[in-house]
Amino acid sequence: MADSTPDPDETMARITASVTKGRACDSESARLEMLSIWDDIGVDGDPFHRCTLAHYLADLFKHPAQALIWDVRALDAADELTDQRARRFEAGLQVAAFYPSLHLNIADNLRRLSAFDAAQEHIEAAQRACSSLGDDDYGQFIKNSIDFVGEKIARHDRADAS
Repeated sequence: MADSTPDPDETMARITASVTKGRACDSESARLEMLSIWDDIGVDGDPFHRCTLAHYLADLFKHPAQALIWDVRALDAADELTDQRARRFEAGLQVAAFYPSLHLNIADNLRRLSAFDAAQEHIEAAQRACSSLGDDDYGQFIKNSIDFVGEKIARHDRADAS
């Protein structure tokens, strides 16, 4: 009888370990590890790996221009990603549910860079994509964050939201 358990995703294990390290306040080491993983994946690599890595890597840059580069890479990778591929990692994943957070992050970085018109376009894209979010704590967190950043954009407030 063949084993139907999928092979472990070593790249995702490396990404997860780096994210954990970054959240444990070792952001410089985590950033260097993630950049090394990015080199291994390559710009044409698996879109799920690229999307996930770029999304989390962006959070490890303090300057909004540096974070924006990685947030755009995450969004570009999501545009190439299929639900089928995402579900090979976790059964319930839907790519559409990635977009509210991806657009929110881009909007926030653009806001911090005083690109308020562009930030408004992305916050509106995040708002339109909210229907894909679940009615759970994560979904509510993203919706609240979209409202918060949207208000800051409306006020032309560049202050760091953290």
